[in-house]
Amino acid sequence: MKILVVGGGAREHAIAWKIAQNPKVDEVFIAPGNAGTAALGENIPLNQSDLESLIKFARENRIDLTVVGPEGPLADGIVDRFIEHGLNIFGPTKNAAMIETSKVFAKELMTRAHIPQAKGAIFSNYEEARSYVLGRSLPCVIKADGLAAGKGVIIAQTIPEALQGLEDMMLHKKFGQAGEKVIIEKYLKGKEMSYFAFSDGTYFSPLIPACDYKKAFDGDKGPNTGGMGSYSPPYFYTNDLGKLLDQSVIAPLLNSMHQEGRPFKGVIYAGLMITDEGPEVLEFNARFGDPETQVILPLLKTDLVEIMLATTQGQLSTSKIEWTGEASVGVVLASAGYPDNYKIGFPIYGLDEIDKDVLVFHGGTKIDKGAIVTNGGRVITLVAKGKNLKEARGKVYANAARIKFEGVFYRRDIALVEG
Repeated sequence: MKILVVGGGAREHAIAWKIAQNPKVDEVFIAPGNAGTAALGENIPLNQSDLESLIKFARENRIDLTVVGPEGPLADGIVDRFIEHGLNIFGPTKNAAMIETSKVFAKELMTRAHIPQAKGAIFSNYEEARSYVLGRSLPCVIKADGLAAGKGVIIAQTIPEALQGLEDMMLHKKFGQAGEKVIIEKYLKGKEMSYFAFSDGTYFSPLIPACDYKKAFDGDKGPNTGGMGSYSPPYFYTNDLGKLLDQSVIAPLLNSMHQEGRPFKGVIYAGLMITDEGPEVLEFNARFGDPETQVILPLLKTDLVEIMLATTQGQLSTSKIEWTGEASVGVVLASAGYPDNYKIGFPIYGLDEIDKDVLVFHGGTKIDKGAIVTNGGRVITLVAKGKNLKEARGKVYANAARIKFEGVFYRRDIALVEG
């Protein structure tokens, strides 16, 4: 088989790494890829948003399966276009991906499907949104409707902070069209968790969940990022909680989408808050999470390619998905200034000093004159497995200290939990 992975981050490196373990896979192509994926397969210098060039490449190279990592191409309709050309692709159509690309659509669908969520209201007028904020108790959560690279959510602790967030989104267009509509919601307290399921449009199979750390600095301080680390499984997760989530969140979501003519095929991702009253949905994503994928896939015993093929063919019910039973912890090494302004092009040292049982998933890296250099905000995700979280955590931090590049920083409190 020949497989094409679309994307260039650590999530795509993890997906390509898992795909390459299938003995039937002869070639893995990654577009555009990074310095890490170059060691697994062939990087193709195509922009992930250049759908026509990706289609041309897939047709000319007789690609058996294309796997889409990031949300951008899904929002652009890459799956629809590939299907039109008779090409096999793993991911939801543009219509189904709206569950991520429009938070307003997702909120309205959750209301129709009676899926538990935070109470809130939708606004397209700044003055109305401002008045609503002035009449609310704080903290509150303000969300841009559209895609904002994981940064379109503000937890406002004060009125000035809330009003500034509204101004940035609705008046100053900080996130472009994504902020033309906003959702203002009640702030939920509890334990945050990412819950995933493969879906072939009618049948779904859950993955093991993970916990993600969105804030840049220790103690959940600083700006929101795309994710600074992750661990799996959550120390508070139980089989009963999984059954509850399947029944109250995943099943009603997928059933509603199917009934409304937008069946979901691919990976659905529910961002949840586990409150004292029960689980509440914060958001849905239409693809694998980053950095959660980097900690979940190393725990997957079943072959990923077989699962993906069964999903695209509507035969997921025939797949028995198994897990190793271990724990894993992932820490993101980032560039100084991320998620705002940061510099790139710095040499990365210490990659050859990492223990053999610790995984190095490249994100913002590239090869420059034979050397691996930084090429993004989230540079590397280091992942370690262990019999429990404490063991995995000890391994990953012992190795994180060995990697050096100018301005490197990472959170020191990933998976510092009760488990």
